[in-house]
Amino acid sequence: MKIAKVWITIVFFLFVLAELYQWLVGFILPLPIYILAGAFLAIASNYDRGIGVLFRQVAGKEEKVSPTATLVESIEALDEAKNDYVLPPRD
Repeated sequence: MKIAKVWITIVFFLFVLAELYQWLVGFILPLPIYILAGAFLAIASNYDRGIGVLFRQVAGKEEKVSPTATLVESIEALDEAKNDYVLPPRD
């Protein structure tokens, strides 16, 4: 009799697990829940920095943008620079 109770308990537990798995597979959250969860994770991951950092601008800390390209005066200068460059040999 004791073995039958254990067997029924195990079968019932496996049945509950199978039903729970099927429910979780079919469970779909609406888009606003995903957006709120993403915002919560972003705030929680930056909690140690403080929430004021997000809304406050520090005076005197503006980043200066520097140009990354140079202006070529003439086509001849461009051709001379191209001739100075040597490609490395291929292996």
